[in-house]
Amino acid sequence: MDQATKTQATKTQATMNQELTRRQALGLAPAAGLALSTAATVFAAGEKPALLGGPKARKDPFPKWPRFDALEEKNLLEALRSGKWNRGQAVKSFEEAYAKLTGAKEVLATCNGTSSLIIAMKVLGVEPGDEVIVPPYTFIATINAVLMQYALPVFVDSDPETFQLDARKIEAAITPATRGLLPVHLGGNVCDMDAIPAIAKKHQILLVEDACQAHIAEWRGKKVGTFGDAGCFSFQATKNLNSGEGGAITFNDSDLRERAYAFHNSGSGLRNTGASFTYASASANMRITEFQAAILLGQMSRLAEQARIRMANGTYLASMLRQIKGIQPARQYDGCTNNAYHLFMFRYDPLAFSGLTRDQFLKALAAEGIPASRGYTPLNTQDFLKKTLASRGYLRIYGEKRMQQWAEQNHCPANDKLCTEAVWFTQNLMLSERTAMDQIVEAIRKIQNFGRELAQA
Repeated sequence: MDQATKTQATKTQATMNQELTRRQALGLAPAAGLALSTAATVFAAGEKPALLGGPKARKDPFPKWPRFDALEEKNLLEALRSGKWNRGQAVKSFEEAYAKLTGAKEVLATCNGTSSLIIAMKVLGVEPGDEVIVPPYTFIATINAVLMQYALPVFVDSDPETFQLDARKIEAAITPATRGLLPVHLGGNVCDMDAIPAIAKKHQILLVEDACQAHIAEWRGKKVGTFGDAGCFSFQATKNLNSGEGGAITFNDSDLRERAYAFHNSGSGLRNTGASFTYASASANMRITEFQAAILLGQMSRLAEQARIRMANGTYLASMLRQIKGIQPARQYDGCTNNAYHLFMFRYDPLAFSGLTRDQFLKALAAEGIPASRGYTPLNTQDFLKKTLASRGYLRIYGEKRMQQWAEQNHCPANDKLCTEAVWFTQNLMLSERTAMDQIVEAIRKIQNFGRELAQA
């Protein structure tokens, strides 16, 4: 071994010893099977949280979102100069590329993710009087797509360990009126896609995947959005694939895609024949523009690499946070082979932090330079939903007796508790360097060590 190699080895060992000392002081054990970041900030034993006068765990900002470069600028200028700003070559190219990326037979690009869900419900024949099984832990668009058809959303409780719809409770909610299942791959994690398609097949009901937060997430190596009758995606500004607004539907049936095209195109399908201004169906205008597609083509060029970084950081961060009492990162089902980590979600237990409330915990995290949020509130108890289902239209379709039964049946106690425990980090944090993951862990450990003082501050 030459002198330079010996010197480097000595430095490396010193760094590892320093890291071990730091972890011993903080009560952290090495993560099995995962390399520790040796670039992590070193905190002295007993160092105070930022809210109590100590230094911030992270002084640098997290990566900004969205990201773009010259490719998006080039694509936008080409679309601008083409003179064709509605559906054209950029949209077609995106649909072909997204079909290839997801493994779907067909893709229809739409103006946003909500419209994708609405179109899917419409063309699959969800109608007034039908029931659609949905999760209570999701964005409102999932439910609105059902309500827009005057169908009845039937809530199935969450699995708190994964934050996903609990597939074990689906069959108990199925009635003769059940038309379909609308599971959500919440946060980029994946629902139990062994169980859910099997249930849909057994009961001969529709399956539409809400994959709006789960771009290129996988179940046993197969991309989400391709397991059922349709898969719906969003490209809204916060999403991992982003065009400000935008959406897409994946199909494995060309005829279904044709009906969806006609519905989103004011009733005019690709296969229409005859005189101008003849229409295939009652419909809406939910078309995407060339500008949105141009941005998406640029964004797709780095999606796979960004997904790899999020997955690596998310896996590492989860392994480290599980070592802290009172922090329970969302678990993945065994079949999830790629978590998109649109959100990094975990449950927080105040009892392990000397009674520090979740809001106080979030405030302390923010002071450490680490933004986080509480996540969703229970959709099944929202006032807007109660008012909607008590409306003249719903009472006329379902009757007072059925609506009273609905109110009695749609209790989701596991989800109610989850909504009081959840904490989220957004996907841009997962694009950081590995050191940032250590800083998150160390910030939480500092907060825990001074939980009593923070609660009283």
